[in-house]
Amino acid sequence: MIFCIYLWGIETDAVMLRTLLKNAGLLVILIGVILLGIVVFAGSQTNASLALSLVLIVAGLIAHIVIGKLVE
Repeated sequence: MIFCIYLWGIETDAVMLRTLLKNAGLLVILIGVILLGIVVFAGSQTNASLALSLVLIVAGLIAHIVIGKLVE
């Protein structure tokens, strides 16, 4: 009984990690959008901060597509 519970816990952790990995690209996109919103609403728009936001959004999009195909 304890062995089955232990194995069930390992399987649940693997599923949870797989789900987190699938959503990693979306998290990076979300960070880029939040950074872009902060920069725009603060009024301190510099090329570096806008470029960083763009890189995060594009990298998150690419990561979401690639990781989604690899995990399935």
